[in-house]
Amino acid sequence: MQNRPFRAVVSDLDGTLLNGDHVIGDFTIETLEKLAQKKIDVILATGRSHQDVAHILGKVKLDNAVMITSNGARVHNLQGELLLSNSLPEDIALEIMQTPYDEKNVFVNSYQDEGWFISLDLPELAKYHQDSGFSYQVVDFQHHHGRGTEKVFFIGRTPADLAPIEAHLKARFGDAIYITYSTPQCLEIMNKNVSKATALAQVVQGREYSLNACIAFGDGMNDIEMLSEVGKGCIMGNADPRLVLACPQLEQIGLNRHEAVASYLRATFGVY
Repeated sequence: MQNRPFRAVVSDLDGTLLNGDHVIGDFTIETLEKLAQKKIDVILATGRSHQDVAHILGKVKLDNAVMITSNGARVHNLQGELLLSNSLPEDIALEIMQTPYDEKNVFVNSYQDEGWFISLDLPELAKYHQDSGFSYQVVDFQHHHGRGTEKVFFIGRTPADLAPIEAHLKARFGDAIYITYSTPQCLEIMNKNVSKATALAQVVQGREYSLNACIAFGDGMNDIEMLSEVGKGCIMGNADPRLVLACPQLEQIGLNRHEAVASYLRATFGVY
């Protein structure tokens, strides 16, 4: 197999590049470093915040990398420079935050320029951010603000808990917003035209290759556009079943807990 079948590697984090403990494994770190030495671009595309992702990338010895965060609402380079920003309009963001929901089974969050805000204290969420220490502030969203809102997201005990919220938001805002799921229990809302794919397209605009020269990996519904528009999209074996059904043409690989992305990349690029 040729050594440089693609010019860039694009990967989601949770359920994809990160292992079962939501951290980046040593095998994956070594793999990314070897790819960078071969001048392969490393691009992370995630629903996480920039602060979170910057800490994860800090464990990998790279000179250059791009962080597409909040599902494409923000893009930074490795040095922390903001390359792209697309926030929800303040009035829409605030109305979404104040959407009625079943408080026994659902809670609401926002990622904003000032940080991560949440409707109630949930210490169990710390397991997702043990590497970075990124944490939330508990607020009353009825008395909050909509400034600098990257995304609003609702987490439910079951997917059924989120269905009425999704239906309400689609009816209320139509194509003024972009709605997706990062997991079956996490409904995410960004500004219109925000997605990992649109952000990635803008990133590669300034490079001497196109989306067709990218290989991408993902496991959630928020990865559909990205996986479908690159040269090769790969779905994790542990992916949301809805993603598999939506993209039957894409190859399924192994599990994130086995660091399957790293193994696949080594085989693809001839790195050992």
